[in-house]
Formats: sequence, C-alpha cells, structure tokens
Amino acid sequence: MAENNEFSLTNASKSSENTLSDSLNIEDSISHVCIQLEKHDQPQVTFLERAKMTAEKHLTCSPSCFKKVIFDTFPVLQWLPKYKFREYIIGDIMSGLVVGIISVPQSIAYSLLASQDPIYGLYASFFPCIIYFLLGTSRHASIGIFAVLCLMIGQVVDNELQKAGYDLSANTSNIHRYSTTERLGYEMTSNLSKPLPTLMSNCDRSCYAIRIAANIAFLAGVYQVMMSILQLGFISVYLSEPLLSGFVTGSSITILTSQVKYLLGLSMPRYKGVGALVMNWVSLFKMIHHTNICDLVTSIICFLVMVPIKEMNICYKHKMKAPVPVELVVVIVATLISYYVDLQGRYGSSIAGTIPTGFQVPRPPEWNLVRSVAADTVPIAIVSFVFTISLSEIFAKKHGYIVRANQEMLAIGCCNIIPSFFYSFATSAALTKTLLKDATGCMTQVSGLVTAAVILLVLLVIAPLFHSLQNCVLAAIIIVNLRGAFRKFIDTPRMWRVSHADAIVWWVTMLASALLSTEIGLLVGICFAAVCVLVRMQRPSIIHLGRVPDTNHYADPKRYRGLLPVPNVAIFHFNSPLYYANKKYFQDAIFHKSGLNPTLKVKKNVKNKPEVTKNEDNGFSECNTRQISALVVDCSAMHFVDTPGAGVLRELQQAYGRAGVIFLLANCSQTMLDTLQKSGYFRQSEMEEGSTTSFKEPHSIHFHCVHDAVIHSLAHCAKQQKELHRRDGDIDGVTNIAMLEDLKED
Repeated sequence: MAENNEFSLTNASKSSENTLSDSLNIEDSISHVCIQLEKHDQPQVTFLERAKMTAEKHLTCSPSCFKKVIFDTFPVLQWLPKYKFREYIIGDIMSGLVVGIISVPQSIAYSLLASQDPIYGLYASFFPCIIYFLLGTSRHASIGIFAVLCLMIGQVVDNELQKAGYDLSANTSNIHRYSTTERLGYEMTSNLSKPLPTLMSNCDRSCYAIRIAANIAFLAGVYQVMMSILQLGFISVYLSEPLLSGFVTGSSITILTSQVKYLLGLSMPRYKGVGALVMNWVSLFKMIHHTNICDLVTSIICFLVMVPIKEMNICYKHKMKAPVPVELVVVIVATLISYYVDLQGRYGSSIAGTIPTGFQVPRPPEWNLVRSVAADTVPIAIVSFVFTISLSEIFAKKHGYIVRANQEMLAIGCCNIIPSFFYSFATSAALTKTLLKDATGCMTQVSGLVTAAVILLVLLVIAPLFHSLQNCVLAAIIIVNLRGAFRKFIDTPRMWRVSHADAIVWWVTMLASALLSTEIGLLVGICFAAVCVLVRMQRPSIIHLGRVPDTNHYADPKRYRGLLPVPNVAIFHFNSPLYYANKKYFQDAIFHKSGLNPTLKVKKNVKNKPEVTKNEDNGFSECNTRQISALVVDCSAMHFVDTPGAGVLRELQQAYGRAGVIFLLANCSQTMLDTLQKSGYFRQSEMEEGSTTSFKEPHSIHFHCVHDAVIHSLAHCAKQQKELHRRDGDIDGVTNIAMLEDLKED
C-alpha cells in the first residue's frame, strides 16, 4: 500500500432505524464454513533408518553418479563444450587483455600491503586465474589479489616477522634483495622442536615473509575446502551488505595509513593492534620533517594524472570500448624516468628492486608455521570466500545465470591451496577487476586464461624491467583505487533514511575495523549485526489495526487516514515470529494496547470493587475501563512459533476467555498451525471454572483472514447484546449489528 494513500469516511455505519426484531436476527444469518483438510499419511522413519537412506543416497557410486560428481566438481566440462566461439571470443579476449594489463601494476603495488616482494604479487595473480577457469561457476568474477585481504595478510606476516626477530622499521624493498641460491634454495630442517630463528637461519626477511604468507594461503584454502565439503556456503548470507561495506571502508582507512609513509619516502615502524591507526599517524607527523621531496613530488604528479583519468573512465565508460590503462602508463613512464635520472642514487628514493623471472621450485608448507598462524587465518578465509561468493552472485543475477555457493567455496579454496606451493599468498575475487571484466564484454571464464597469459608474459620476460620503479608510485596506485570505498561515506545519509539499523551497523563496523584492527572489526561487525537482528525480533512493532471503509482490508491508523475502528473488537498485527525471547513482550504489548489485563479484570470481578491496574513488570499503566468483547491477532508475519510462544497464546486464550472476551487468530501459516496443534492450543476441552466462553471447535479460534475473524467477533457481540436485551430490555446492540451488516455487504 503506497505511503500517500488516503481513505475517506463514507457511510461508516448503517442507519439505526432498523427495527429491533430485524437486527436481533442478524447473527442467525451468519454462516461459517468449516473446511477440514485431510493430511497425507507420513511414514514413520526412525533416525537410524533416515541416516541409512541418506548414506545410501550420497555414498552409493554408480557410473552416472560418478559422472555427475566429476561434472559438478569441474564445471568447465559442462560449459566449455557449449562455448560459442564466434559470439564469445572477442569479448573474452578484450576483457582478458584489459584485466591482465591492469593486474600487472596492481599486483606489484598490492604486494607492499602483504609485506611481500613484487614477484609474489604476480604469482598470486597468475595461478588463481587458471584454477578458477577449471573450478569456478561465475563467468565474470576476477580472482586475484584484493587490497583488504592483502592488508590482513600483511598484518599477520609482520606479527610473525616480529616474533622471529626481524626489523620492521624500514621499507620492505630496501631490506631484501633477490638471490635465488641464498633465499629460495634453502632446505628446512625436520627438527620442528628447535627455536624458530634456528629453523630460518638460511632464510632472510623476504624469504621468511613469503613462507608465512604461503602457509596462510594453504591453511585458508584448507578451511574453505572443508566448509565446501560440509556444505557451509550459506554462511555468506550472514554477512550483510552494510557490514561488508563498512568493513571495506574501515580497512581502506588502514590501507591509506600504511601507504602514506611510501608517499613521503619515510622509514617508520608499522604499529599493530588496538589503536594502531592513531599511533601510526602520530609517528608519521613526528617524522614528517624527514620527507623525501623526490617521492613527495612524484606522488603528487601520479595523483594529478591518475585521478582525472580514472574519473573519465567512469563517466564515459558507456562510450569507451575499454578504459584507459592509466596505472600501466604511469608505471612505465615512472620506471623510465627513475632509471634514466637515477632517482635512487641522486635523491635516495626507494625503489622496487630486482624482480626475477620465471617460477620457483614448489615447496610444501611448514607445519610449525601452520600451527602459528592457524587462528589468524580464520578471518582471512572468511573474508576471501564471502567476497568471492557475494561478487559472483551479484553478476550472476545481473546476467541471468546460476552460481553454486559451495562450488565457489571449493574453487577459491583450491585457488589458495595449490598456489601456496608456488610462493603465492591468499586471494579472492577483486571488486575493481570484476567490474572491469563486466564493462569490457567478458562472456565466460576463458577471459581468465587470457589474463593469465598476459601475467605470464610479464613473469617470463618483462618483470626485471620494473627494477627502478619507485615505491611511492605503487602507493599512489593503491590509494587511487580506494576511491570507491571512501565514496561510501557519501552514501551513509541515504542509508540512514532507508534503515537506521543498517547505517548503525555500517558505522560500527567501519570504526571498529579502522580503530581496533581488521580482524576485530569484522568480529565486532558480525556480533553487532546479530544483536541488531535479535533486538528487532525481540521488540518488534505491534500495530492496532483499523478497517479500510467499504473493504475487507485492515491497516495501521497511525500511518493512513480515514480508517474506521471496529466497535468492541481489538485487532492487532505482530510483526515478528513469536518465540521465547519476545513472548513476554508480546503478552505485555497485548495487555497495554488493548487496555485490558484479563487476569486483573477477573480479580476485580471476584473482589467486586474497581481498581486501577498497573503492570509492575514493564511499567505499563492502564485502567481497565475499555469494553472489548473480542481480540483478533493477525499472524501473517509470524513465520514460526516455538513452544513458549504457543504457550503464551494458549494462556491468553484462556485468560481472555475467563474474562468474557474471545481470543481469535487469523492468517496463521501452516508451520504455525502445526506447532499450535502439537502444543494443545486447539485441544477440545470443557469450559474452565469462571469462564464465560468456551472454545470447543478449532475453526472458531483460527481464521484464514482477518475479516472473517472480525465478522465472527461482531456476531459474538451481537449475540451477547441480544441476551442483554432479553434480560434488561436494552437496545444498545443496534450499532454493532449495523456494523455487522455493513461488513457482510462488503
């Protein structure tokens, strides 16, 4: 019903000129049809029999079953034979090339966030593209390094480096130089009981950092594969969009803070833990007088070039076949200038350093490191698969195909496990590159193979040419790509207008992620969002409904004008399931809204003296002066009722029955009816002592619509008024009977 709908009062009641003899016979013309549906006989199956049938269904192996498992595990076998070459190939090649070109500078830049050397960022972008081509179900998701995930990995890596005694005060690339024989050719000792520095005596800081990151990737992949096997893909739905958005924005503030030192060319420690954001900025301002002017000027020029072109790509994306690869242009130009001008030698500017070509010999994870990072890897695994599944589902809905959450979890798990043997760190779907794939005409997962080919070319031939690339250029690329996250601040007023709860969840998650830490921020956001849901379910709105004139519909009088009250009948809508946490609130709200506490009314009748009632439990204060003969509860929003909730309904039914008020339910779901039936709500019983009404017929308690319940209530009121007339010679029943005639005609 629209917000601006208004109702006018027209002929609210019939004329009271009807004769009393006619009006008293109205309830005789009321006919109720009792519909009894016969249920199917459900076979009685024991738990052991059900477990046996489930095991036979899922563990029995037949040729067709084996084929289905293989095709489900490797979706490429399903869609690749149906590939429309002429229709799809151009879009896949174009999008793959563009994403590959963009991935090269981003891979080198984001390796700084993960406290890794540039070559490992290229590895992390190469291997997942091939694996996801085989296992992924999303046609548009671009799997690779993601800024927030790199930040979380870098924090764990720095923590482990500090435990091992490495110095974190200087820039990463200035500490380590590549030497394949010294750093990647070492052999790990098998004595895991030795101290950690002893085990890593043949491995320098960079070598140890990638071993930590590779173990994190391996363990994150194991977690994700286990969750896929256990069919836990549904977990992603519990991380709402405001929560994820706030987490990304808060993490982006931390990323910005971590990259400012590269923009200014400063060597300063990276603080960790609660309050690290403030401590990093305090340390930054203390050392700002040591700013490297060359790095500062280069950073400003990069911003002046990249930001306008990035905005132009957004504004004219519908007119451009492909966006301008401004990051790649900046990287190439900056590398050439740095090399020929010798910015490192003349001005002390920090550079990327030597980047080797080719691949390293694969190595298994070290179990001592696996044990050390097991707990810190849990949030990394969660963020990885949640963002992958969320992006996959968004673009699947946009283009009209289906993705399987559990298969996506398996795919991203394998994208972490297998590359971890090749010196790669954890990955997930990246928002920027996924949007870019969609904008450049991506059609299938073949685009990922083209992207992998571009990165492979860089790994084999071009990588050493980036030796002179300044770190401040990489930091500028990272910060420019955070613009989308910071734009969320502009959306918060709109979010507040739509939903106060979502806006509060966004702010709490964002502040916790920025001021505490990314892991704690994610946990705080999840817990706070869960609390908001529980609070809304524990204290939902309960609305006193009024009737729309000349219709059989009922709405909220506080929201719409012109609604008619139904005399002597109170109609309520409870906007939540009824369960143990809100049953007391529901009961107190019914007493308060109706103005009638039936237990106190019965007590007053027994003592035969008037009294003002006050509910000491909740502070509600009402006088039992309102006269109602029936109370109707609209249960259309009660999706389920647990045993305590059914008990409260039973108590209200009996209490109002003893007070002479009929208690009716309408619009109950089948699940709710089953629970009420099993709990004894519809049990036929004799009228209790002191009760003025009895409920021996189930159909007189539950109605399939509110209007039928109201008609039944008015008929009950008319019957009571008829009895009073016969006893006292009164004619006060004309109003209710006329109202009943009006409802019948509608």
